[in-house]
Amino acid sequence: MAGSKNKKNGIEVDLKNWLSSAQRVAIAGIGNPLRKDDFVGVEIVRNLQNKVSQSVYLIECETVPESFIEPITEFNPTHILIIDAAMLNLKPGSSKLIEPGQMVKHPAVSTHALPLRIFCEYLAKTTGAEIALLVMQPEDTSFGEGLTSKLRETATTLTNLLSKILP
Repeated sequence: MAGSKNKKNGIEVDLKNWLSSAQRVAIAGIGNPLRKDDFVGVEIVRNLQNKVSQSVYLIECETVPESFIEPITEFNPTHILIIDAAMLNLKPGSSKLIEPGQMVKHPAVSTHALPLRIFCEYLAKTTGAEIALLVMQPEDTSFGEGLTSKLRETATTLTNLLSKILP
């Protein structure tokens, strides 16, 4: 996984490569609805509703992804994509596809009760699925509702991209 920065075609290539053997994909959108751009993961999952096949399971985890371990496991995915905001030290709206082991370099912004690394490790053991994180650099994670215009644009772009390449 190359981890392309903010080139749209770079993230497209990374996602296509990662999803090339996918048969059943669980997509978990993570984020706090009261922390502006931190909500981008859930926003993308909401935008994907009615745009993907039955082989894609969309989950709005908000700040409690661990609450969805059982439904994810029961779906029996070959791939699990976790979408979240993360401090990447890039321009706002920049996105990367990273492996769970790379999370030390890119800590998530969200206020998760259970660290995402532990969530990913548990899912990897229980499902055997390939796991990746689609992370975006937020512009503003202060208290408030609604994405900034930059993150709304990123969410739309990534929604359109995912709707085209998911199985």
